[in-house]
Amino acid sequence: MILGLVMFTMVNATAQKRNLTLSLMPDSYAVCRLAPDSKVPDWAYQGSFYSISKTSDELSIVVDQRFAPAGIKKAENWKGFKIEGPLDFSITGILAALSKTLADNKIPLFCVSTFDTDYILVESKYYEQAKKVLAIENTIK
Repeated sequence: MILGLVMFTMVNATAQKRNLTLSLMPDSYAVCRLAPDSKVPDWAYQGSFYSISKTSDELSIVVDQRFAPAGIKKAENWKGFKIEGPLDFSITGILAALSKTLADNKIPLFCVSTFDTDYILVESKYYEQAKKVLAIENTIK
């Protein structure tokens, strides 16, 4: 899985008007940072959703927070929205439109992209507000 990069650029008009279906992800997640030369630990593969990304600067792991061990650098209590797909690579502006809605409401986000779709994570303290503002132009299930 690859971490999504959100760019706040012009939003495609068709993406703004598209009613997307967002599924609520049931678990709470931790976003973990390990040293770039770390091996991927066994706990990183736990749960129904995880994302592992490695760069020359870091090893990042998103995992159900029940499996993220103590003693590592991590941000906990993230809740997620899955954008129902699959989404064709030619579709533009989906993340931009959703992230703009959240940014307009001062809700920080963390995105994960896969081949088929995108996932948006928000801190638990913003989750209810995120559900409300995203439901204005999208279907939340």
